[in-house]
Amino acid sequence: MGRKQAECSTKVSAEGSSLVAWGIVLLLALFPRTYACPAGCQCSEGTGGVQCRSLEVPPDLPPWTRNLTVTGGNMTVLRAGFLEENGTAPENLTALVLADNGVQVIEPQAFKGLRVLAVLDLSHNALVSVASSAFWGLGWLQTLRMSGALRDGMLEQFSLALLNGTLEGLRELDLTNNRLQEVPMAVLQLPDLRVLDLRHNWIQALDATTLAGLHRRRRLQLSLVHNPFVCDCHLKPLLLWLRNGSQCKDAQEIRCSSPPRMNTSFILRLKTEELKCINEDLETASYIFFGIVLALIGVIFLMVLYLNRRGMKKWLNNFREACRDQMEGYHYRYEQDADPRRGNATGVGGL
Repeated sequence: MGRKQAECSTKVSAEGSSLVAWGIVLLLALFPRTYACPAGCQCSEGTGGVQCRSLEVPPDLPPWTRNLTVTGGNMTVLRAGFLEENGTAPENLTALVLADNGVQVIEPQAFKGLRVLAVLDLSHNALVSVASSAFWGLGWLQTLRMSGALRDGMLEQFSLALLNGTLEGLRELDLTNNRLQEVPMAVLQLPDLRVLDLRHNWIQALDATTLAGLHRRRRLQLSLVHNPFVCDCHLKPLLLWLRNGSQCKDAQEIRCSSPPRMNTSFILRLKTEELKCINEDLETASYIFFGIVLALIGVIFLMVLYLNRRGMKKWLNNFREACRDQMEGYHYRYEQDADPRRGNATGVGGL
């Protein structure tokens, strides 16, 4: 009997434990766990948005976070896998905004673990160093915003990071307010890029190589307004490209910055013959000056001939008389040599 009672009590306890477990599961299903919003942040579980204004990324982000915005911080360095390092990398994070955080250095594989990240905003930072593999692992990235983030001399590092990153799906690139003087050629090698924003830079013209690259990427849309374009002879290829294509979205709004006579003029309203360089004007002026000098020399020569016309006439007469005397002498000797009788008489006299 004792053994049976023990078996019964064991079964009862096992059944009770299973009931408790099922009860806990039921409670969790009916009352799902809620996650507290990190301090200094605003959260919206319905949209998956978390907006924070803090010195660094909070370490206790809810797992449902899809859109994370951290601004006004002091994140000088983005270390390798900086979100994974603190265990704060949500698996479904699709948008990460780190604008205006004083970021200066991006280390290799800084965004490691963000496999489905589609939007990355690093605008208004002060980047002085970007590792060549900084964007590694962002195969799903579609939008990259770098407005006002690249300091002088950063174009080469950034271009290398674009080429070495797994950014085959990147469709939109914002490079406004970066003092760029040319279109980064690495950008034209991104296979799926559709939108390139280069407004508010220091671009003065587009060379033939850049225009050829853009011509090959016919699906790429460009924005170029608010650049200090110099409307001289070097702008002719750009003017022809703007007129013959539709890749520049704001072509109608692009204006000249210099020379002063063309300041604020709309580029598309200019005529090709108006685009002249200083050296071309100097060359034209030099030809005109050379022609004037030759004309003066010719006039002076004619005046000398006119003033000495009597002497020239006398000299010509004397020259003509000398030539006549010379020709008569030749003619006389020819006649003497050609007469056979004078030859025979000379022979008889000699005998």
